Amino acid sequence: MYNPQPGDSLDKLDTPAVLIDLNRMEANIENMMSRFRSTRVRVRPHLKTTKSPELAHILMAAGAVGGCVSKVSEAEVMAAAGIEDLLITTEVVGPQKIARLVALVSQHSDSKVVIDSKVGASELDRALGEAGLSMPVLIELNVGQNRCGVAPGEEALELAQFIKTCKNLRLVGVQGYEGHLQHVPDPQERARLCLEAMQRLAGTVKELRQAGVTLDIVTTGGTGTADICATCEEVTEVQPGSFIFMDTDYRNALGATSYSNALTILSTVISHPTPTRAVIDAGLKSLSTDSGPAEPKGLPGVRYRPGGDEHGILEWDKENQTRLEIGQRIEMIPSHIDTTINLHDYYYAHRNGRIEAIWPISARGKVQ
Repeated sequence: MYNPQPGDSLDKLDTPAVLIDLNRMEANIENMMSRFRSTRVRVRPHLKTTKSPELAHILMAAGAVGGCVSKVSEAEVMAAAGIEDLLITTEVVGPQKIARLVALVSQHSDSKVVIDSKVGASELDRALGEAGLSMPVLIELNVGQNRCGVAPGEEALELAQFIKTCKNLRLVGVQGYEGHLQHVPDPQERARLCLEAMQRLAGTVKELRQAGVTLDIVTTGGTGTADICATCEEVTEVQPGSFIFMDTDYRNALGATSYSNALTILSTVISHPTPTRAVIDAGLKSLSTDSGPAEPKGLPGVRYRPGGDEHGILEWDKENQTRLEIGQRIEMIPSHIDTTINLHDYYYAHRNGRIEAIWPISARGKVQ
């Protein structure tokens, strides 16, 4: 059995395989970081995208501060690899999850989590107290996504006052993520809606501070809105994730000039039953479809659709002169990076077609 090694040509890889174009990825990182170097706003990248400590270290070296993760299990992987100052951006509720969080805090005291209920705050406070620990927490504010989060204003103030009575919780900030705006295609409309969301966030932050609540962190923003969020005076950090690799969903919303598609899924043509239909070895187990179909790279007019778990179907109109060969390699650009990456075990990072590094996707499947 062949085991790929750094220095090998991509031609030696079995498929499907996750490719990272290092030149493009490094340009994407520099593009994002350079936007904030001369500002007061820090970049806390969301590591749920890459699910890789190796890539987290690269982001830290480029100037990122800490990182975001979605689940305790992701935080465990990152912290074990030396990534500190992690913010868990999803509420942690239930005895199993809280026990894992307390164990994490016992080894990594700068770990943080968001809270949006008195119940969640009470459970966590009690568990930390039993362990003789405390931890910093942030209130999650609903700024329009209508997912988690307390309402701006009075409800947020009430929760803040309650957290202040919890002996083992230290309220340090507010998270107000406007995820529903990341892919609004019209830039002016996206900016308008984002600024409305930031007004809700900023207004609540001001109310909390006027009530004597100390807030060091005001975190928000994704790849599609980070620049806009940073114009809000109260915002201290943004948490973009997809910029490092991009996908067709973000590209179609933001335009190809913002960040380039640095990640593709290498596949092989395994059948060509008709002149206008070919089959590749990348189906639902290799390419997610929650944001639509993936896109064949460099094949204009060729459409992809899943043909089952293991098969992907490429089709084109009769007028299209595309002709593929059985055994030909096709790179597929995912429609949604995060959910596609979670299907694979390794990244094959290459420069100009030659493998430079192989990184395990260590946090894949970490959904607890």
